[in-house]
Amino acid sequence: MMPDPIELAIFESSFHSIAEEMGIALRRAAFSPNIKERRDYSSAVFDATGNVIAMGDDMPVHLGSMPMSVRAALDKLRLARGDVAILNDPYDGGTHLPDITLVMPVFAEPAAPAAAFYVANRAHHADVGGAYPGSMGLCREIFQEGIRIPPLKLVEAGELNRCLLALILNNVRTPREREGDLTAQLGACRIGVERLAQLIAKYGLARVATNADALLDRSEALMRSELERLPAAEFSGEDYLDNDGINPDPVRICVRIAPDPAHRAIQFDFTGSAPQVDGSLNAVYAITYSAVFYVLRCLLPPEAVPSAGLMRPVKLIAPPGTIVNARPPAAVAGGNVETSQRIVDALLRALSKALPDRIPAGSSGTMNNLTIGGFDPRTGESFAYYETIAGGAGARPNSPGVSGVHTHMTNSLNTPVEALEYAYPFRVRQYSYRRHSGGKGRFDGGDGIVREIELLTDAQITLLSDRRVFAPYGLMGGSDAAKGRAALDGVELPGKCNVQARSGSLLRLETPGGGGWGLPVVDPPTES
Repeated sequence: MMPDPIELAIFESSFHSIAEEMGIALRRAAFSPNIKERRDYSSAVFDATGNVIAMGDDMPVHLGSMPMSVRAALDKLRLARGDVAILNDPYDGGTHLPDITLVMPVFAEPAAPAAAFYVANRAHHADVGGAYPGSMGLCREIFQEGIRIPPLKLVEAGELNRCLLALILNNVRTPREREGDLTAQLGACRIGVERLAQLIAKYGLARVATNADALLDRSEALMRSELERLPAAEFSGEDYLDNDGINPDPVRICVRIAPDPAHRAIQFDFTGSAPQVDGSLNAVYAITYSAVFYVLRCLLPPEAVPSAGLMRPVKLIAPPGTIVNARPPAAVAGGNVETSQRIVDALLRALSKALPDRIPAGSSGTMNNLTIGGFDPRTGESFAYYETIAGGAGARPNSPGVSGVHTHMTNSLNTPVEALEYAYPFRVRQYSYRRHSGGKGRFDGGDGIVREIELLTDAQITLLSDRRVFAPYGLMGGSDAAKGRAALDGVELPGKCNVQARSGSLLRLETPGGGGWGLPVVDPPTES
């Protein structure tokens, strides 16, 4: 029997509002500026088998990969009432170590033998230990990047596992902040459980579950309908990371997209991408899956439900041991933030050949990750600051790109100057658009950002960024955007580096713009 469309719309909004409220609760209770100001978190609702049925309007790189964290928790643990799983292991459902995920079951009745739904959230913690403050340094092995948490029970039968929490907090530089953020995540999960229980009490489990299944089917139907609009041909795209931070060689990412009209399906094949690298730019399978999920979601109408059904018609080939499906013990901190962006760029390049009137030019193509850590003389404690800094969006086939915005796999905000100076021993000297950094075209790309930070204490700076060698690309005759730059006290820095800086040093970041779209319109000569 076909679901009632009005009722389905009500449940769609209900599930989405639960995910959104979880995020709001997390943001309000969080300790770190990274979560409460930048909103580097995501929340989602899952059915009894771990299929995502609703997401908050959060971070694409989190949302597309979070189902694998839920699946890892369900495979390794038996989650009973009052349990909460914790994990961050990139090789067991996670993405990179700073992203810590909590998973909590929802039971319809006190005596129910199995969970009816699950809720989960993921937050980027500003430090999880490792060799460098901020846990985003240039490492060669995952063991150097921080504490690695397999799926474990942080809470069991309502009781916090204080031994596990102590183990985690003893391996990070900012234990009070980490405990505060983890507590905020727990509270957000409890909000999700409470709201789902209220929904079940109002409508009954059978009705709620039926509509959840219908949402999955609806996403699948919309995706298959969209695939029918693609030309019945193979399209390919490639792009390059500047380097891996250890070796100077560029790192190739390529994809072949092959629609299968007979089965209303599509295949994404990343065969030919570079082998996994020595540095920390390796992406695990969950990241590549997440990038494909994001790009396909962008093809659908805004009202389409981004559920697990969207990926039912998709076959993903990501050869193990490559930059898009790394094997342990490869370092992966940058795979989540930088390689994910380049995977999207390669996907959009390929799709621009199939849908030239719908695909934008290249955006800044880097999250411009900046971490600064040291000792704060104001508080007498260690600090770890982490931020992704916005750039320019690529121009679109019908309008210019947006300036100073986070694009594609990131959806966070910049830390406000007031919050930055209040929380850390910094002084912001400049925060402005980087004028004329967008590519030119019929529609110009967006401009990047200039950010200058003066250090008020000795600190270690880690920069993990890209688009210093390969510029964000223009499309359909539009020009490339300006590449990114960074300097410490006037001395240019590599895009990926760890440097020690003295109090009074001035760090300047200039982020890339977005590419232009289309040939510039030339005004006809005027008659004399």
